[in-house]
Amino acid sequence: MTPRGTARPVRRNTVDGLVRDSARRVPDREALRYRERTWTYAELDAAVTTGAAVLRERYGLEEGDRVAAYAHNSDAYLIAFLACARAGLTHVPVNQHLTGGDLAHVLDDCTSALVLADPGLAGRIPGGHRVRPLRDGPGSFLAELAEPLSFEPDRDQHGVVQLLYTSGTTALPKGAMMTHRALVHAYESAIEALDLTEEDRPVHSLPLYHSAQMHVFLLPYLAVGARNTILDAPVAEQVFDLVEAGRADSLFAPPTVWIALAGHPDFARRELGGLRKAYYGASIMPVPVLERLRARLPGLGFYNCFGQSEIGPLATVLGPDEHEGRTDSCGRVVRHVEARVVDEDGKDVPAGTAGEVVYRSPQLCLGYWHDPQATARAFRDGWFRSGDLAVRDAEGYFTVVDRVKDVINSGGVLVASRQVEDVLYAHPGVAEAAVVGLPDERCVEAVTAVVVPRGEVTEAELMAYAREELAHFKAPKRVLFVDCLPRNASGKILKRELRARFAEPPAAAD
Repeated sequence: MTPRGTARPVRRNTVDGLVRDSARRVPDREALRYRERTWTYAELDAAVTTGAAVLRERYGLEEGDRVAAYAHNSDAYLIAFLACARAGLTHVPVNQHLTGGDLAHVLDDCTSALVLADPGLAGRIPGGHRVRPLRDGPGSFLAELAEPLSFEPDRDQHGVVQLLYTSGTTALPKGAMMTHRALVHAYESAIEALDLTEEDRPVHSLPLYHSAQMHVFLLPYLAVGARNTILDAPVAEQVFDLVEAGRADSLFAPPTVWIALAGHPDFARRELGGLRKAYYGASIMPVPVLERLRARLPGLGFYNCFGQSEIGPLATVLGPDEHEGRTDSCGRVVRHVEARVVDEDGKDVPAGTAGEVVYRSPQLCLGYWHDPQATARAFRDGWFRSGDLAVRDAEGYFTVVDRVKDVINSGGVLVASRQVEDVLYAHPGVAEAAVVGLPDERCVEAVTAVVVPRGEVTEAELMAYAREELAHFKAPKRVLFVDCLPRNASGKILKRELRARFAEPPAAAD
């Protein structure tokens, strides 16, 4: 298969070395804007060097130490990551929504030597952890950058630069060990498959602790020398303002955010023709939303991005010229990824047959931090078991059917929850739906739909509708209504939370 275009080779570099290369090539170009602060590429690279010196010499950290980042989006967040990379430290991004035991699990599991935290979050961090403020005020890491310092990096491309804790949709998060080599290969894949260029003006509004925003977009865009804007969150009015001002022409967001943008009252009246590239992932874009966006912005190109933390996290892309007739597909593999679809024994299945996706790639993590058992389960015969159930067609396009762990055993027959969800989404009374298997004495697992309703709709109505479209064993046995579905930062629904919440049968009435 012919590769998608060409990309400037970056794979022989290190993560921070890519920014240094851009600083040599376009030193005076604006690299980054966050609120009122802007950084040229030369200024950004100098700040990274100073940050590395601060971490190693002022904070007394040693090569290989883990530095956790527990903070919101900011320029300081990016600089701290790159400074860790230059200093030979291992950066650990932590979901800023984690608290209590979930937060303690990540910090304890990575044995952090330091936590860089926003002041408003520092109070949540359990005792026993060394904490420094990341920004805002004297003594913060950002304030330390005011006085330039020198630092000579001495790091290996094969060194672990980041522990990416998995999203934990099916179990407790595990730390995927990402090397410089893995990430720079992933950046080259992203640059090529997503058509990233130095002329682009991307806006980065999703959390930077999440691998997709940081490693599929922000770092690759810095590698090509683009002008980047970081927002605190994907606020529609701010995105519209940037597009109208000519400061943004590309945006990455899950379908839930694109749905919100398309449904915003200002969407129809703002001048948004400057938006050229729309990237999405985590789930399939609903066709009605896609059509509405295309009708309003005919020049907008859509890219569906798919993968997982362990592979950098981009594995496949469906480009703008590939959507027609394939809106349910997540596309073809990117440059540095090989993928197969296999059965339980690891044997390839025929095209059009569902099986588990396995990967082989230099983008892959080394394994899981301090968890050799999980590593051995995930890597078999040189291939990584993704846990995703998919179909590959004769042309190499993948369509994800489900997560392997989300397949429901209904009376000994396996049911893909994704198929049931697709049926429910076609009902006008369903805004969102997630289908899970709940313990059942007769069926092993009962197919159960958890629905966010749109208007008035009843359980009986949805069950009857599903039975008309599906075989009886696939139709939901129960429909539960909720106000919202639990999601992680990338927009993926946390089905394990739904299973835990609704596993107990409802109490009998008095």
